[in-house]
Amino acid sequence: VQLQASGGGLVQAGGSLRLSCVASGSSLSINVMGWYRQRPGEAREYVASITTTDGSTRYGDSAKGRFTISRDNAKNTVYLQMDNLKPEDTAVYYCNANVGRPSTNWYWGQGTLVTVSS
Repeated sequence: VQLQASGGGLVQAGGSLRLSCVASGSSLSINVMGWYRQRPGEAREYVASITTTDGSTRYGDSAKGRFTISRDNAKNTVYLQMDNLKPEDTAVYYCNANVGRPSTNWYWGQGTLVTVSS
């Protein structure tokens, strides 16, 4: 399973970005896809996740009210719409996926850099 994240870039504070993550591989049975981020000098932080079955979502505290996670199951793609970005959102954003049934494994993408200028 490979995860390819894209959509990062440089944006001014208050702006928006949409990240995408495409999963590829044989016999994909994706259960959950999500996003984490890692700010310089800090540990990786949970941002949001979504189940592929019923589309239920969860958000970390930093994402609530500003970020929206969605998915396109037909394309094995998860999106992260980020609005009202702040300089503290500057980080490398990683997507991950829980794949397989009944046993499962977690996979990670390579990360995409988001830089928010003040």
